[in-house]
Amino acid sequence: MKTTRKIIGALVIVLFGLPTLFGIIWTVGLIRATVSPEFVSDLPREIIAEVPRLSDEIFRAAQDKDVTSDETTRAWAQAAAKTGISPRDLLAKTGMLDWMENELSASLKEVGQVLRGERRPREILVDLGPLKQALLHPEVEAFLQATLQNLPPCDAQGDESWRQFALSTSRHRQLPACRPSVERVEDVLRAERQRAVDDIPNDVKFFGDLDVRALRYFPFGFVGTLQFFSYLLFLIPAAFIFLGALIAASSPSGFLKWSGVSIFAGSLPVLLLSQFTKQVSHWAVKYGSFSWGERWSGEFHDLVFDKLGWIGTRVIDGLMSPVVVVAGIVCVVGVVLFAISFSVRSEPKKKII
Repeated sequence: MKTTRKIIGALVIVLFGLPTLFGIIWTVGLIRATVSPEFVSDLPREIIAEVPRLSDEIFRAAQDKDVTSDETTRAWAQAAAKTGISPRDLLAKTGMLDWMENELSASLKEVGQVLRGERRPREILVDLGPLKQALLHPEVEAFLQATLQNLPPCDAQGDESWRQFALSTSRHRQLPACRPSVERVEDVLRAERQRAVDDIPNDVKFFGDLDVRALRYFPFGFVGTLQFFSYLLFLIPAAFIFLGALIAASSPSGFLKWSGVSIFAGSLPVLLLSQFTKQVSHWAVKYGSFSWGERWSGEFHDLVFDKLGWIGTRVIDGLMSPVVVVAGIVCVVGVVLFAISFSVRSEPKKKII
């Protein structure tokens, strides 16, 4: 009879308790990450502040033959440098820098205040109109035209490459470092900028579909309310694990042992997997080699990722660290329950007749 109960209890735990615990830990960890003000608000604002400096550094380094041996990439960078306009200057002239540092940064700051509970939730609208206007700004067209004027005229092969680029739907192609006919240049540049603008939405809404009235019944704030409900999800695997332990165990000590071991067994793989994913992702950002078709040379790829790799690392940390923390806490709960089991009664209570 005891063996049958242990088999049934183990099946309930293995088939239902452990899989649901595995999934709930990931769910709760990722929810914590995606509503974290550090991840949603602070990190984007930090990236915005670094954009002008990083773009200038990449622009200067791309002209150096010691950094990139690809002649086409270097020729384009050198032609752009001869215009006397740096990326920071272009961002300022088109109004994009002012928009990023003021309107966009202020909106993200409001998002962070809502997530921290410093202000009541409300719809926050980020207008992307200035970004679209900047891409179509005459200064951008003037900069591109001036860059092309610093390139040598195209031969027949270069003209054909420009023609194929204009007809292609894929943009993972390398443009030759030469100046084609004026008509072709204007058509291609206009089409490319319009394509980029069309792909950008008019605005981005935060908390747009949020029922603010419902939150006033919870004293935890916006983030606290979401996290509170996410923690309640642990009741699902807990019910299966405790039910299985109750069936399999014949004493309070056995119940705690079954529960503690099961919780530990269900959370340890998540802890190991999330740590492994985090470390592998760090390695991929730092050392992984890939290229967008033939457009980037290996040297230019290394240059860009050397300057921007910290962004990928911070994003990975922001997503994976909460999962690691949640999995670690659940592991500790399992160990504590197992340890407590040695201090309670290990024999079933005898019935008094």
